[in-house]
Parts: sequence; structure tokens; C-alpha cells
Amino acid sequence: MENSLEYAISLDQQDVLKHFRQKFIIPQHNNKDAVYFTGNSLGLQPKSTSDHINLELEDWASLGVKGHISARSPWVNYHEQFAASLAMLTGAKADEVVAMNQLTVNIHLLFASFYQPTKERYKIICEAKAFPSDQYALQSQVKFHGFNADDAIIEVAPREGEFIIQTEDILSVIEQNKDSIAVVFFGGVNYYTGQLLDMQKITAASHEAGAFAGFDLAHAIGNIKMNLHNWNVDFACWCSYKYLNSGPGGVAGIFINEKHATNTSLLRLAGWWGTNKKTRFLMQKEFDPIPTAEGWQLSNVPVLLMAAHKAALKLFDEAGIDSLVEKSKMLTQYLFYILDEINNSQQNDIIKLITPRDAHGCQISMLMLQRGREIFDALINEGVIADWREPNVIRIAPVPLYNTFEDVWKFGNIIRKIISTDVYDIKIHSSSKDAGI
Repeated sequence: MENSLEYAISLDQQDVLKHFRQKFIIPQHNNKDAVYFTGNSLGLQPKSTSDHINLELEDWASLGVKGHISARSPWVNYHEQFAASLAMLTGAKADEVVAMNQLTVNIHLLFASFYQPTKERYKIICEAKAFPSDQYALQSQVKFHGFNADDAIIEVAPREGEFIIQTEDILSVIEQNKDSIAVVFFGGVNYYTGQLLDMQKITAASHEAGAFAGFDLAHAIGNIKMNLHNWNVDFACWCSYKYLNSGPGGVAGIFINEKHATNTSLLRLAGWWGTNKKTRFLMQKEFDPIPTAEGWQLSNVPVLLMAAHKAALKLFDEAGIDSLVEKSKMLTQYLFYILDEINNSQQNDIIKLITPRDAHGCQISMLMLQRGREIFDALINEGVIADWREPNVIRIAPVPLYNTFEDVWKFGNIIRKIISTDVYDIKIHSSSKDAGI
């Protein structure tokens, strides 16, 4: 590898996915493309999004309620067109996935089915310092069932002085609590460090202990290669506004293993859109669940949000997850190389990379050992859109659909200039104070 603009451009010229960048709207800084490294927080807008939304607005205007049946993409079954795409991205069968609701809503719906604690089995194993919405959801679930969260929730943390969670520690905690666990629930990719967890091993250990295994895939879907069906994962959920580029607050989704999805006696919080399609409009009193993941739906679909989702998923269908993952590995390898070179050029390390080099997706997390906030604000001022996490971490995510090797080189060149300056004259933009979600 070489830390030069010419070398980065040569890699971009060889990139088979390079044309996808032109399909996105890149934020501008001083009339030039910003270095947008926050696809792990909010993916960029595909240029086709407005066309997809406008099409539905046109059908709504011209058809009114008849659009449910007569729209160009009939609204009554609009969600069905996403099954193949979501199955490809998660390594699932089409009947095991459905686009619906929001992420935390789906966590609660899934726990209503898979967390049915008893006096003997009531504990949940999860990661320490999980994303707040996950923490709050788990706490409220155990409290709802009459348990004390401090007792019922077991958190697995990194070892002293480390930042990532060792797989063997997760497996050990599962084994130690095998007689009292109800559910094991982790983020497939950790939002803070970018660590990719071994979901297959965690699932196998959970089942060995008699517990269900579920995953929050907010930072995994569209980012890494998954095989949820073959891994025998019980359930999973995700949002679509990060790597899936489906817009702020975009429609989320779930995976339910077919062995559970076909079990219509499995308890769930029922809604109209989860009942038998053939009898749905007969307005029958008894709930007759669809024997697929669709059986967990509650209400008819938010078509305008789904239209944005449709625009984004078409790009994933075209690119293919294998090609995206291959490019992602090359981008992050180049980024690791450049950051290592910057550190090696300094008398004392300024950046500690806390993302494991052998298990990650697009995101690399930089623990700033000196001048962290100052450096972050300077990055924003120079046109790098990154993400700050307290107390001292900058998260950056070169996304293969629209980021380039030149972006990576530019980032390295900018941060080298910043850290080589003793006092950096910063005009702090309001956006530099914003954290991602």
C-alpha cells in the first residue's frame, strides 16, 4: 500500500462498484464533496429516492383509497416486494423476514414472543453498555414481568484494559448461567467499537443452554455478510437508516427463524396486518396468524417510508452483498494502514484503534489519546463528517456503496495536518456538536 493520492485514485479506477457513488447525493463542503464517513449513523440519500416517493404521492393523489389495490405498486401488499432483498442481506429465507415498524418497537414485539420468563428461567444475557434503546427495552421487559433488572440482566463486558468482548467470555457466561437464562441478546456489530461478534457460536451456545438467541443488527445489515438461517438464529431486528440508506426514521425489519415463524401457536402481540391475508378483510374476531415472519406485523405499511426503502434496496440488489463486503475490507485495510502510518510518525501515539482488525465491518473507532474533541471539531471544519462518542472516540465508516479510496486518503491527509499543528484555529460549526444515532 501507499499513502498517496495517486495510489488511492488507482484503487478507485479498479473498483467494480465505483459507479454507485454517482447514484447518491453527497453533502457539500465549500462547494466540494464532503468526506462523509457517517453511514453507520445515517446513510446518504439515493438520487432515486425522491422519484420513488413521488410515484406513491402521484398514485395517492389520483387514486385515493383505491391505491391500496390499484396503485402501480399496490399498497395492500407493498411490503412483500422487500422479502427477497432482505433475505439476501441477512442470509435468510424470504418467509423469515419482513419490513415493519421501528427498531425498538420490533425489539419489544420479539421479546413478547421469545421472552416468557419463569421463576427458574428469567435472565437475559447481553453486552455491557449496549446501545441505550436496547438497554431500556431489556430493562422494561424484565420489569414488566416482575423481575429486578440488576438480577435478571447479565452484562458481558470487555476484560480490564480491553475494548472488545472476547467470544470465549460470552460463551463462559452463558455456560455459567445455563440453568437460568431465557434469552441471549447482543448487537451483531457493536455500535461503539465496530466489533463483529461471532453470532453463530453465540447462538449455538445459547441453544445448548436452553435459551433463545436474538440479535440487534442495526450496525450489521448492509454492512457484513450474514447467514441467519444457517446459523439457526431464533430472531433478529434492525433499522434501515444506517447502512441501508432508507432515510431518517426509515422502516425497520425483523427476522424470525422459520421453525418459529411457522409455529402459529407461538405467543405474540397481534395486529390486523399479521392475520391471514385471505380473511383479513372479513374482520373476524379471532386472530389467525400468517405462518411467516409477516405474522408479527401490526398495521398496514407506511408506504412513503417504504418507497424510500425500495429505492435503497434496489441498489443493494444491483451491487450484491458479496461485492460490497469485499470492497469494505479493502477500504478499511487502507484506512488502518494510513492511521498506523500517522501514529508511527508521531513521537507519542495520538490515536488508539479500538476496532478489532480481524472482526469488523465498515466502521473503525478511534480512541483519541490527545486533543480528542479539538481534533474532531477540526475534522468537521475541514469537511469530514464523522461521529463523536463520549468520552473520547471518533467513529468513521467508509461505506463501499458511495465512499472511495480517495475519501480515505483525504481523511488521512486532513487528520495528519490537524495533529501536526500545535494550536488549530477552529471555527466550530453547530453540526460538530451533533452525535449520530
